[in-house]
Amino acid sequence: MKKALAIDVGGTKIYSAIINEAGEILTDVEKHHTPATFDEIKALFKCIISKYENDVDVIAFSTCGSVNNANTGILGSTGNIAKGYPTMSFPALSTKKVYVENDANCAAWAEHVIGASKGFANSVMITLGTGVGGGIIVDNRLMKGENGAAGEMHFKMRMDNHRKCTCGAYDCFEIYASGKGLKITAEEISGNPEITTYDVIGGMQKGDALMTKIFRRWQDDIMLGLVGLANIFDPSVIVLSGSLAEFVDTDYLTREVNSQIVTTPTVVKKAEAGNYSGMIGAALLALEAVHNG
Repeated sequence: MKKALAIDVGGTKIYSAIINEAGEILTDVEKHHTPATFDEIKALFKCIISKYENDVDVIAFSTCGSVNNANTGILGSTGNIAKGYPTMSFPALSTKKVYVENDANCAAWAEHVIGASKGFANSVMITLGTGVGGGIIVDNRLMKGENGAAGEMHFKMRMDNHRKCTCGAYDCFEIYASGKGLKITAEEISGNPEITTYDVIGGMQKGDALMTKIFRRWQDDIMLGLVGLANIFDPSVIVLSGSLAEFVDTDYLTREVNSQIVTTPTVVKKAEAGNYSGMIGAALLALEAVHNG
């Protein structure tokens, strides 16, 4: 069975492990803080690869940022990592084939192959964290778009320039459905600029009326975005992953989404591929690319 060295690159941490064609993690997961400079990141990549490249068939990167359709590099600035990172020449890092894909796309593929959307040809995966990521599977294939940037969750939720998003535009889905969006919602409803997402989640779990109201408003903003995505892509399943996904009520979201969409019924589920779904998805995609030649 072929194996990949998978490296998951985020703004704060970099994980790596060897993974096989079944999506099984074969080694301990190594964890590193993401270096502050481009040169340090490149040096860390080379160090990780030099230790393991002779034991694997391909190097697989799951990374922040949109990735080109050749799966060789990043299209533009990611905003949460060292300046210059998008100029990284990934193929030059190893004598083995190097495969690169966006982290949300990788997680969506892991769910498609071994997780919550396994067995479904059409699915959408949304990652609910500090920001919002997305990956779309159509007819058992990862949807990349014309240049590789498909799946960005920056469509409009309202038109009155109420909230400025991290992308620079106003009122995107991300600035409502993300952790940052939850905090803004909490501030607006409570009038307390010091309130945190932990206050909201903890209070909601204890039955606090105000925290529950805030949480439900945020969850309804997610629901409205899912209605739009379901109407566009007609998925059999919508998968929610990320640190905040564990708190949402998927039965409620399934019921409300299906009551509003004009497409065929869908189901909202929580992710099942685990905390390392980005690495797993990258490995599975890279090994498939090697298999297909």
